[in-house]
Amino acid sequence: MANIFSLDAILTLAIVCRETKRIELATAVVPTYPRHPYAMAQEALTANQAANGRFTLGIGLSHRIVIEDMFGMSYDKPARHMREYLEVLRPLLRGEQVKFSGELYRVNAPLGVGAKAPSVLVAAMGDAMLKLTGELADGTVLWMTGANTVATHAAPKLNAAAAAAGRPKPRVAAGIPIALTNDAAGARAWAATNLVVYGQMPSYRAMLDREGLAGPADLALVGDEKTLDAGLARMRDAGTTDFIASIIPSDPGADARTLDYLQSKL
Repeated sequence: MANIFSLDAILTLAIVCRETKRIELATAVVPTYPRHPYAMAQEALTANQAANGRFTLGIGLSHRIVIEDMFGMSYDKPARHMREYLEVLRPLLRGEQVKFSGELYRVNAPLGVGAKAPSVLVAAMGDAMLKLTGELADGTVLWMTGANTVATHAAPKLNAAAAAAGRPKPRVAAGIPIALTNDAAGARAWAATNLVVYGQMPSYRAMLDREGLAGPADLALVGDEKTLDAGLARMRDAGTTDFIASIIPSDPGADARTLDYLQSKL
C-alpha cells in the first residue's frame, strides 16, 4: 500500500491484518522526512505485532517537490538522511537502546514494544541509495523500473553492497503497471494519461531513461496471458524477487480479470 495523500498506510494495514490470515502486508512506501525514525519504528512494530509478523515496512525519501514544495521541509542531503535514518530505525526495531549522534539525528532512547522486527525495504534507485540499502536494509522496493534496469543496475549493485557488508541477499520488489486485456493500446493510453506524472519525477525519469522508454505507458505490461507470462518471466530472470502488480483499470472487468490471472501464478 502506498502512503501518499490519503490514508495512513501503516495504520490501514494494521487494520487490514485483522481481516486476513496469510498475506504479507507491506508499505510501498512511507516517506521518511515527515516521521522521526522513533515514530516510524513505534508504528511499524505495533503493526507487525498486530499482524503476527506479516508486516513489512517499505520506506523512501519521497521527492523534493513533495518534501520541500508541499511540506515545507528541507530535502537536503537525501542519501545522508536515509543512512542516518536507518542507523536509528533498525536498532529500535530490534528492541535495542539507541545512542546515535549524527549530522541530522541525535537519538538516545529505548523502545519496548516487544514485537518481532519487521523487514525493511527502501525505495532505492540511484547508486548511493542502492549501496546504503544493501548495507543497512533488507532490500529495495522499485517503481517504474523495467527488467533491463533491474538486471544491469538495481539488482547487481544492491547485491554487491549486501555481500560486502556480510548481509543476506536482499529482496528486490518491483512494481509495474499491468493489465490482462485484449485492448493493449487502450491500456497504454490509460497509463499515458493517468501515470504521466511518474515520467516527470527525476528518480523515476532516470529509471525510464535507463530502460530506453519514453514514459510509463511504454513500461506497462499489458496484453494477453502469453504477453504477461513473458513479461513476468523477464522480471524474475532479471533478479526481481517480489512482483508488485499495479493493475490498470483499462477496460470493464480488467481489475478482476488481471487479479484472477495473477492469483493463478502464485
